[in-house]
Amino acid sequence: MGSVARRCGSFACRKPSEIMRLVVTTFIGLVFGFFIGVSFPTLSLTKLNLPSGLLPSIDLAYLEGKYTNRWSLMKNNNNTKSTSPLKQLKHEAKIWVPSNPRGAERLPPAIVEAESDYYLRRLWGKPSEDITFKPKYLVTFTVGAGQKRNIDAAVKKFSGNFTILLFHYDGRTTEWDEFEWSKRAIHVSARKQTKWWYSKRFLHPDIVAPYDYIFIWDEDLGLEHFNAEEYLRLVKKHGLEISQPGLEPNKGLTWQMTKRRVRQEVHKVTQEKEGWCSDPHLPPCAAFVEIMAPVFSRDAWRCVWHMIQNDLVHGWGLDFALRKCVEPAHEKIGVVDAQWIVHQGVPSLGNQGEKEPGKAPWQGVRDRCQKEWQMFQIRMADSEKEYYQSMGYDVSNYSVPMFS
Repeated sequence: MGSVARRCGSFACRKPSEIMRLVVTTFIGLVFGFFIGVSFPTLSLTKLNLPSGLLPSIDLAYLEGKYTNRWSLMKNNNNTKSTSPLKQLKHEAKIWVPSNPRGAERLPPAIVEAESDYYLRRLWGKPSEDITFKPKYLVTFTVGAGQKRNIDAAVKKFSGNFTILLFHYDGRTTEWDEFEWSKRAIHVSARKQTKWWYSKRFLHPDIVAPYDYIFIWDEDLGLEHFNAEEYLRLVKKHGLEISQPGLEPNKGLTWQMTKRRVRQEVHKVTQEKEGWCSDPHLPPCAAFVEIMAPVFSRDAWRCVWHMIQNDLVHGWGLDFALRKCVEPAHEKIGVVDAQWIVHQGVPSLGNQGEKEPGKAPWQGVRDRCQKEWQMFQIRMADSEKEYYQSMGYDVSNYSVPMFS
């Protein structure tokens, strides 16, 4: 009898009601402990290592994140009582603005500066007080130090309304400090590079956007009979988007279109050699200026810049394609006769070519110019053909025109 009594004192001999009470008590204790744990974010639930089958319907990671965020918000509200919802908004919503410039889509639009300028600024003081006057026009010359006197005379024909930008193909920039205006000018230097190489890299439309007109001129021009402000007055009067001054007829004349007409303000058409003009409204009889002294409106330059090829540095053939950037071209491209210049024909940059056996340095440069003209014509024709073909037109008879 004594042995039986000892056995009944074990867990197995307890009454069913007592067993159930124990199970329920244990379960309630676990649940209570669980909720105590999730109420305090400093204790990670994922580190409790509870048996996977004990609470099969509860996602611990989800609950931890949910209650941790809620606890943090409650704590911040209690501490500051005025916290801006911006932090929560930035956490929940990322900025993406497709209309921003490429690469800047993650920025809020109000902070994006898509354009720049060549206005000089101070190193001190308030930024808002740096610029007391903003020039409306830009003139560039591609220069060597040997033409300092000529450029000095030329710059004096441009008022304070112009930003002066010099591209130095010989690397000699400090020698220009003798001129007071040079100290206010912008100087960019790269040896043995042409003005179209410079223009493609330093005259991006978004950089020169503040300027109404952009002059991109050679260094060997005589401006004795030229006034820049009067020139632009005539440009605006006659609605020219692309223009150049008339050329003095006795020197440096290649095309009839650019020849100065006496007793005229502006001309837009001319007569050329027989067979040169398939259409009186096309180059070189109309819609044409040369590349030695072109002047572009802001909108026209934005188009022309995209047409300049990175590797075709001399720009030959570009003058025949300028018409593609304005419409109607025969009305918006012209020559200003009342303000005329002289092309002096100084072979400065051309003489910096590489000397070859039996050839002067300038001859190699000239050969490349002619090759680039042919290459540009072919590229333009091929690109137009590809476009029209993509639009469903028959291009089987399309060919490269004499002057594209």
